[in-house]
Formats: sequence, structure tokens, C-alpha cells
Amino acid sequence: MAATGIIILTTVNASFDARALARELVESRLCACVNIIDRVTSIYRWKEGVEEDGEQLLVIKTIGDRIDELEEKLRELHPYELPEFVVIPLGRIPEEYRRWLAESSQEPSPSDLAIGSSS
Repeated sequence: MAATGIIILTTVNASFDARALARELVESRLCACVNIIDRVTSIYRWKEGVEEDGEQLLVIKTIGDRIDELEEKLRELHPYELPEFVVIPLGRIPEEYRRWLAESSQEPSPSDLAIGSSS
């Protein structure tokens, strides 16, 4: 069965090191790519009040099999008490892109890491 592509949205405060978080998620192969959209304004209800803050939006591209591990890692590294974790399933995407997404978001198998293995 083909991997299901998904996008996860989360925000962090404007001063947080979003690059380090994104790099950790990609390097750990929990996702294939993270886009950081700087300078978004968020207006939201929190603890009986309405807040307004400058934030950064992270657009995380991964596969469905990685959701649980990605959420666990994000909660571990995220600066917020209640991190946003919005999952958007991708419908129609090109097969080549789906393949790249799956290959980039999965741990290599032991045979991929074996010395002298051939493709």
C-alpha cells in the first residue's frame, strides 16, 4: 500500500528557534520537509482571554505512519504548553512526490545500511 502523504501544521512563538526544531524533525526522518513561514499573527482564545501574538507557522510534510512519533517528538521539543498539531491528509499528489515523501520520512532498513549492499 502506498504511503499516505500528510501535512501537519504547528505554530511557535516568533522568538523560538524554528529552524533548529525543523532540522531536528527532518534529520530524525520523522518528516521529509518543514517550511517555516515567519511573521504570522495569531489571534486565539486561551485561558478565558483573547490573545494576539506574532508567531511562526511550520508546515511539516510527512507520511501517515510517522504521525505518532512526530507528535511525541514535537511535544518534547515544542515551547508551548499545548502545541498545535493539525493533520491534513493529502489527496492527489504525484507518485514521484509520494515516493520521495515516504523515502525521506522513514528510517532506512538494516539492508540499506549494510556495508557493501547493492541496489
